[in-house]
Amino acid sequence: MTERASSQVDTTSLAYSGRAPEHTAMARRARAWGAWFYAETVLRGMRAYFWPILLYAVGQPVLYMVAMGVGLGALVDQGVGAVDGVDYLTFVAPALLVSTVVMSVSAEMTYPVMAGFKWHRLYHAPLASAVEPSQIAMGHLLAVVIRFVLQSLLFWVIMVAFGAAPSPWAQSLLVVPVGVLTATAFGAPLQAYAATLTDEGLQFAFIQRFVVMPMFLFAGTFFPLSAMPTYLHWIGWVSPVWHGTELARLATYGAPLSPLAFAVHLGFLLACTVAGLVVAVRVYTRRLRS
Repeated sequence: MTERASSQVDTTSLAYSGRAPEHTAMARRARAWGAWFYAETVLRGMRAYFWPILLYAVGQPVLYMVAMGVGLGALVDQGVGAVDGVDYLTFVAPALLVSTVVMSVSAEMTYPVMAGFKWHRLYHAPLASAVEPSQIAMGHLLAVVIRFVLQSLLFWVIMVAFGAAPSPWAQSLLVVPVGVLTATAFGAPLQAYAATLTDEGLQFAFIQRFVVMPMFLFAGTFFPLSAMPTYLHWIGWVSPVWHGTELARLATYGAPLSPLAFAVHLGFLLACTVAGLVVAVRVYTRRLRS
């Protein structure tokens, strides 16, 4: 008997056994926990490419640590010396963690969102239940957040193994929530924008080339923002990557950061996340109720 047939028999048996919850009870549960239910659906879908995700989550930070510690980092240490008071690997590692999760979230919040509305129409099926469009929007983001908690945690473990997080573990571990918050600060607005699109074109390619890559290269990842010409500093100021990187460096090696700067960086990331989620909920509700 196939797995599909087996699951159908089990469902039928449950219905006839009288142990299945009442429809009203299931509806109340969906109304209360719909975002978590949809997040579970997305996470179950990710199982189809679990091994590529794991390989990416482990392989990329290892390659970065080797390249920056043994390759470029060694040259910088010999030529320039300490950067921000630490060796180059320690300086660049937290920024790479932040940049990696932001690049990953740009993939999760573009084509999969379009697929939910148009190609696979996965967003439409839950509407037959008590799940609200707002819960679908939040559930998709929640599933991505859970993935990036694990991805950031793996990155942090590899950083510690390479000696790139000299702060005490309890402090350097804060780089994980910082990385996740940075991902949501970029991912939630991107999700809202992707949800407005009714037809695929060059928009997502434009975002990758002219938004994501400039943030990766010019938002203080590989060198301090102050090292860039003054007229390019705005790239960092408007970039979640720079704000997240500043907080990540504070966590991993205690980079100097005033209380005001800390509040500005944290406030910027929180504001982007909340604003993006609010707009995403409105767009999802309008499109799925129309």
